[in-house]
Amino acid sequence: MSSPSTSAAARRTTPNRRNIIIGAAGIVLVIAMALDTKVVRIDSPANAQPGVFSAATYGASEFPKVQAAIAQRAVSAATLAAAIAKDPAAAAKQYGVPTGTGPEFSIKFTGVVGSGDLGTYNVAVAGVPKSVTIQVQTGPAIIGTDLRDATGTISFGQFTNQIEYQNAGAALNTEMKKDVLAKIDAANLKGKTISVVGAFALSDPKTWVVAPAKLDVQ
Repeated sequence: MSSPSTSAAARRTTPNRRNIIIGAAGIVLVIAMALDTKVVRIDSPANAQPGVFSAATYGASEFPKVQAAIAQRAVSAATLAAAIAKDPAAAAKQYGVPTGTGPEFSIKFTGVVGSGDLGTYNVAVAGVPKSVTIQVQTGPAIIGTDLRDATGTISFGQFTNQIEYQNAGAALNTEMKKDVLAKIDAANLKGKTISVVGAFALSDPKTWVVAPAKLDVQ
């Protein structure tokens, strides 16, 4: 039979031991959390994390490839106009890339800039009939996904969802503005001669609205 003093000592010892055990477990948990924690800088690109799409990184890496591919595919505006006038389906098959909304063409031309509105200028191109109006987009807003769709090498299946697919098109437009349009005085092109390599969707055979992949002012 234990004495009163022995029982009191046991009661004092038991909570202390419990506190030590709890404290040790807490230290182990903190260490485990620290080992499992990944530090991500706020300014790190989004796609530094595997599986996360970064539009900015995609545009920077892919635009030079798209630019080169469009230049390689590009047909002169005069040749394309004649082909479309003769047989639109044959022209699409020979020169175009099929999309869900119609053929996408890569084109090249040199012409004199005419009137413009909202960042889109008419360009008079030798060899193209007056019944066809060629326009070039110069921003600040670039409409459509022509750069994304023109090469036939970028498809929906390469992305997680429709939002990423749309963002990829916007990212290429953004990168083009930085790489191409930022180097020209887009507000003062009227009357000047420009050389363009770009792409457009044949939604209207009489009006070609071209997104430039290259644009040089002569």
